[in-house]
Amino acid sequence: MNKRSKFLIVGSCVVALAAGGAGVAAATGSSEDAAEGPDTPITGSALSNAESAALDHTGEGTVSATETGDEESYFEVEVTLDDGSQTDVQLDRDFNVVGEEADGQEASESDEQ
Repeated sequence: MNKRSKFLIVGSCVVALAAGGAGVAAATGSSEDAAEGPDTPITGSALSNAESAALDHTGEGTVSATETGDEESYFEVEVTLDDGSQTDVQLDRDFNVVGEEADGQEASESDEQ
């Protein structure tokens, strides 16, 4: 096998690997999802504090999901309200409410507490 044949084979492999990698990236989510990173649930004593703060704020419901490092705040607590609707309560590092977002609405700051 001459040098040119080896070069063509290696080049073809590189192109195939690059195309395969692009396909995997497309299949695993959008670039927006990649920028946000995976959701990391709140754990330990922070979980209890975050749940209490969110439920005190909403006055009802049950916690259905939590997340640390959310794009809007340090903690996010999803609460399913008694009527079945959901709202995301945004908390800072000290478990103070800094915003709330009901399903289908944009985030609002919580200045009127």
